[in-house]
Amino acid sequence: MEDWTGILKLDVEDRKGKTVAKNVYFQGAFKVMRPVYHDDSGQACYYLLNPGGGYLDGDRYRMQITLEKDAKLTITTQSATKIYKTPKSYAYQETDVFLKEGSYLEYIPDPLIAYRHARYKQKNVFRLEKGATLFYSDIITPGWSPEGESFSYDLLQLINEVYIDNELVVYDHIKLHPKNQKMIALGLMEGFSHLGSIIVIGEHTSNELLDRLYQDIHTDRHDYMMGISLLPVSGFTVRVLAHSTQTIEGIFADYHHMISEEWFKKKPSFLRKY
Repeated sequence: MEDWTGILKLDVEDRKGKTVAKNVYFQGAFKVMRPVYHDDSGQACYYLLNPGGGYLDGDRYRMQITLEKDAKLTITTQSATKIYKTPKSYAYQETDVFLKEGSYLEYIPDPLIAYRHARYKQKNVFRLEKGATLFYSDIITPGWSPEGESFSYDLLQLINEVYIDNELVVYDHIKLHPKNQKMIALGLMEGFSHLGSIIVIGEHTSNELLDRLYQDIHTDRHDYMMGISLLPVSGFTVRVLAHSTQTIEGIFADYHHMISEEWFKKKPSFLRKY
């Protein structure tokens, strides 16, 4: 894929306790705002922008992010990623992330909204050195359709690969194909319409932490289902099925808050989008 709709490259480094840009480059319909520092921790926050307002037929986006040793960075989007009708060719985005020793990345995009007849593929590759920390989340939301269908999109395919010291330790593949799958069936959406995922890699992960994360959620509620799994490396994954974006966002915000306070002794930033 040589013809990209948008390209973004961002390299950051730690300078005396403050994370600053080492290199920023963007081209086409992909941009990044100037960094925001929400507190005195030195952690930088960048907002990704799509001037086109959404992904259209055949759009191709590529992003590369590098965190040097001890850099701390938050990446989020200005608004939800909207995938519109793609009658000829699916929209595609790939992201390569490199985390050096001691670095910490929070990659927390707003929800992905897939509208009627949308086709979208996404691949994220995270390459960590030992001692790096990652917090990644995503939320899949069905867009509006004239008939009121919950699954009017044609295809959503999200792949996440995590490497530690060049060894593949996590492979996560979600493929939702409503025309070929019974979406409400067991093992798929199970009667829910929204899907959220978290991947956390961090050396402070423990069974005790996972127990508290699970207990933090009110299990007597019936508006969502969730599961937490300990990874074979120092980390864990979370999967949530729900009827609304807000339900998943609330759970993820609680988990983000706990990780930030326990691992980094700071409150997470409020990522205001208005």
